[in-house]
Amino acid sequence: MIKGLMICFVGLLVSCYFFSFGFTFLPPGINTKIILAGIGAPLLLVQLYRAQGVEMSRQLLTATGIALVFSLVCYIATDLNRTDDFAYATYYLSFAIWLLAGYTVVLAIRQVHGYIDFSILTYYLAAVSLAQCILALWIDSSPAVQSLVDRYIEQGQAFAQEVDRLYGIGASLDNAGVRFSIVLIMLSALFTRDQFQKRSMWLTAILLVVFFAILILGNIMARTTSIGGLMGLLTLFFTTGLFQRVIRVEFVQFFTVLAILMLTAILVATYFYTHNELFRDYMRFAFEGFFNYYETGEFRTDSTDKLSMNMWVWPSDTRTWLIGTGLFDGWIFNTDIGYCRFVLYCGLTGFSIFAGFFIFHALAFLSKYGRYRLLFLSLLALSFVIWFKVSTDIFLIYALFYCVEGVQGTLFTSKSTVENENSLFYSGNV
Repeated sequence: MIKGLMICFVGLLVSCYFFSFGFTFLPPGINTKIILAGIGAPLLLVQLYRAQGVEMSRQLLTATGIALVFSLVCYIATDLNRTDDFAYATYYLSFAIWLLAGYTVVLAIRQVHGYIDFSILTYYLAAVSLAQCILALWIDSSPAVQSLVDRYIEQGQAFAQEVDRLYGIGASLDNAGVRFSIVLIMLSALFTRDQFQKRSMWLTAILLVVFFAILILGNIMARTTSIGGLMGLLTLFFTTGLFQRVIRVEFVQFFTVLAILMLTAILVATYFYTHNELFRDYMRFAFEGFFNYYETGEFRTDSTDKLSMNMWVWPSDTRTWLIGTGLFDGWIFNTDIGYCRFVLYCGLTGFSIFAGFFIFHALAFLSKYGRYRLLFLSLLALSFVIWFKVSTDIFLIYALFYCVEGVQGTLFTSKSTVENENSLFYSGNV
């Protein structure tokens, strides 16, 4: 009973990290991510005080350097253009906050379970993502619940209501879709050859149900979820031997379970689509492109139409191409497209550094864990694909990876792994 309550509490912490939000009774700008970082800072100082011969890992040191250089370039952009828009000039603070907040979450998981690795981290992220999807449906269908959430939670829900979109607690619009995409990619990585052998077929079936539940329900909230779903499915097919001449017995069982679940899902979805108007509206929004293709022969959505027609806004002079305008906040250039907004803010100089920042993370982890190359290549691809739609980034997941390595010594490990110092900083290099 106590263990169950502790697991639920840790799940709450994970959700407050991954889907951060503010409170209406706290000052603006104070959200759950910052609160977690405030807890993580003294915990880290205690560990640094107790440790001896401590050094920062090469990967984290390099990442810190890139974040500082990018922040400096953005500051120069604001200074040269005489603006006070420091949206990314203070990215080093965001970088530090994500790391400290992630440190709190990772320590909490390890405290409850005695260890932490990629699998258990994925379980938690998948659980809170599914919970957010269910919560969003509940809020949308119950005015009383919506009123209660809106009274105490500040998450920019006014805009979501204006455009008639579902939201959970800290999960809405494209930011939620990007996070769901990350989780779907991570779930697919659990079906690699060596990970597959560690779990029963029942657990595999549960993970598949969770995968498709997040894919479908997440699309109802934000169609960006489909990006991670596609990458996850490709990872799943390429890492389970489907395209090999000889398929192992356990993978035959796996695809049998997958086929049964998909057939069941199709039958259930068809029934509710036919008999439930609300469900039909949800599905038509979530898979608008497919419905349009079936009905008109053209794969398109309202979002892609707006992006292609109105939002590709580029600099009009050489100076802006090089160093930008120093303007980012708000809808200053009438575009949401990440590539446009970054280039307009800090020019190709700043954008190149920012892009290199995420290339470095992916290659750094890929070089350590080559067997999971599709996982990190998918995360790298996601970093660049989402900028066609929105100006956000996925450092929050790499922050967790760095923290897991600092606490457990390696990202992919097992319960029997020798425990390491509880710190982002550790003796020697992993």
